[in-house]
Amino acid sequence: MAIITINGREFPAPDVGGKLVVATNVSQGKNAYGEFVGQKVGRDQYKFDSLQWKFLDAKTWSDMLKEFKNFVVIARIPDMVNNDWITIQMYPGNRTAEPIEFDAAGMPTKYKNCKVNIVDCGVIE
Repeated sequence: MAIITINGREFPAPDVGGKLVVATNVSQGKNAYGEFVGQKVGRDQYKFDSLQWKFLDAKTWSDMLKEFKNFVVIARIPDMVNNDWITIQMYPGNRTAEPIEFDAAGMPTKYKNCKVNIVDCGVIE
């Protein structure tokens, strides 16, 4: 089973990185006495940070990037809070890669250090 599924497409498992983050939003911070005075707002939000693939062929990387064409995607990722899977709307951060091999026309055929983060859109369903 895939570690990351975007719009129903299984992504290869990242071989570097991959930090799961759960963020809690609050209405306020601390008062002048250093006492927390806020309340939790909405639900916890998820981020799959620092996803990296050491080497990908150009077609695989392109296929992965095409899933982000509409920006907001449906992602299935591990949920460390419930030790289960969670399916939520997410969006990608910057997508970067370093071309390392080229065809005769000068187009990349292989990339190294392919990176992306995916971030919870915060939509409550």
